[in-house]
Amino acid sequence: MAQTPEAKVKLKIKAILKEHGAYFAMPIGSAFGNSGVPDFLCCVNGGFLAIEAKAGKGKTTALQDKHLADIEKAGGRTIVINEEALSLGVLEAILENMK
Repeated sequence: MAQTPEAKVKLKIKAILKEHGAYFAMPIGSAFGNSGVPDFLCCVNGGFLAIEAKAGKGKTTALQDKHLADIEKAGGRTIVINEEALSLGVLEAILENMK
């Protein structure tokens, strides 16, 4: 079965997180879970990072924006990543900065 463009982005993100030794979990949205929670919840050197993966020019929803804002308000870092090299490079820089 072919992967969706977003699934390909998530694979790239996973590889970068593993390369940097980050702990991460990927909550699954369901009727029993919290909708809008970012795709990746990470711990890097004691710091909290939330990552939302999008394909192409995909935009976050209002609920996703609320979760991202709440995480930042609580002192965590957030980033929205797409498949562009620049976006993945920003993730690399954030992870390096958190070490």
